[in-house]
Amino acid sequence: MPTTATGAQHSAGFIAESTYGTTPATPAFTNIRHTGFSLGLSKSALESAEVRSDRQIANFRHGNKNVAGEIPFELSYGTFDDLFEAAFGGTWATDTPSAGTDQLQVGTTRRSFTVERLFGNLDTPEYHRFTGCEINSFSLSIAPDAIITGSFNCVAQDQSIATAIITGATYGAATTTEPFDSFTGTISEGGSPIAIVTALDFTLENGLNPLFVVGDDKTLEPGIGKCRVTGTVTAFFQSKTLLEKFINETASSLQLVILDPAGNQYDFTFANIIYTGGQPDVDGDGEVTIALPFTALYDATEGSNITLERNPV
Repeated sequence: MPTTATGAQHSAGFIAESTYGTTPATPAFTNIRHTGFSLGLSKSALESAEVRSDRQIANFRHGNKNVAGEIPFELSYGTFDDLFEAAFGGTWATDTPSAGTDQLQVGTTRRSFTVERLFGNLDTPEYHRFTGCEINSFSLSIAPDAIITGSFNCVAQDQSIATAIITGATYGAATTTEPFDSFTGTISEGGSPIAIVTALDFTLENGLNPLFVVGDDKTLEPGIGKCRVTGTVTAFFQSKTLLEKFINETASSLQLVILDPAGNQYDFTFANIIYTGGQPDVDGDGEVTIALPFTALYDATEGSNITLERNPV
């Protein structure tokens, strides 16, 4: 009886491409630690409009290829730094702003990858490869008493399937750093620590837009839009302070500092935010919370709408 694929034996890796859509020779894949994987191929449908007396459909064809999907994960130190670079469009600046700390900000550098997933427990293992893969968006979710989770939304050019590794391919071991949790660290709002936040979610979006032409069913290198950073702060409603920032259109800032069990640190800074909503709704007789969606804007002093700093032990 044929073996059924299981998620327990699924693995994935990536390798940077020098040329968009082309896998490097003898690739050295980096392991992607993940909690799910939905990157895959879909196609548009081309149905004939021919009218027939028998009411039947005369012809049906596959159209353009659309390769996209999510790679969700638990955030751990050093595991996704290459993918963060791709999502930000920036480059890690070493010893910035101080010795021992590296800084990443939004830039204009495009990076594409070949992503390979392996269904290793099939009778004949299958390698599903996605070329021209770019990070369209990156998100993080921080909730009480939980591991910090996130997701990379990817857009790729093509997919192929093989039953053997690429000649000369190697596969690096996964990182072993422990995931970050939501209670080891601090959140600052407007420059001051705040201890009433019940959730923080944010997303960085790049606005990748596939470009199709006559003569090819695959996209060219996609167009790219503005870097949009949005999110939501949810907090216990204890005073008018945060609500008034929305009402008065008062600029503020957010900073998330998190540490893993070993002491490795990430620092996410949104130096210039505008709250775009705020309503302390009551639902029953429990504690009242207020959800404040925000948009992060370019900050002249920081030089970016979002800044990520890493500081290892």
